[in-house]
Amino acid sequence: MIRILLVDDERMVCAHLRTILSAAPGLEVAGEAYDGAEAVEATVRLRPDVVLMDLRMPGVDGLTAIEHITALPSPPRIVALTTFDLDEYVLRALRAGAVGFLLKSTAPEDLAGLVRIAAAGHTVLSPEAAQRLVSNTPDRRLIGSLTERETEVLAGLGAGRSNQQIARRLHLSEATVKGYVSRLLVKLGCENRTEAALLGHRAGLRPRD
Repeated sequence: MIRILLVDDERMVCAHLRTILSAAPGLEVAGEAYDGAEAVEATVRLRPDVVLMDLRMPGVDGLTAIEHITALPSPPRIVALTTFDLDEYVLRALRAGAVGFLLKSTAPEDLAGLVRIAAAGHTVLSPEAAQRLVSNTPDRRLIGSLTERETEVLAGLGAGRSNQQIARRLHLSEATVKGYVSRLLVKLGCENRTEAALLGHRAGLRPRD
């Protein structure tokens, strides 16, 4: 059972998400929080597997909450909830430790599956919102500096695959893939694998099956 914490200052949003996720098999809404401070406290108390985090809230905002939660021992996977007017916050959320972002308007039939993907350790990127971040991501020309193998690894990241999945498809060891990911972060000027995944996703890279 995947336990989920919902964080949004709009209680109707929490109620909407709870209705959708509670009806999905294998998912359980462990609780709700309505600002960043409550989110940190609820995370410590409830120990959810996934936190769906609104970014702009009164009091302690979502960005600050993400920083505090990711500093906890064994933190949950945090997925930022965003709307198009919050574009400037998305990369800051990824750099703070979020593993991806979803639009609040994500189709109900897609939401449960995306939460499962995040819980499994993969990156979750809303395609519609990703298209709005072109100007905030590293220049696509940086990809031209990558080797063929590095490009293949980046494509895997962009598809939300784990190191283990990338290793299996490229016939490499997981440790080797981890090394490639570390070099990619340096070459691309990315602070974490989620930011690199966003760049690969935006560049339209397709992984080798």
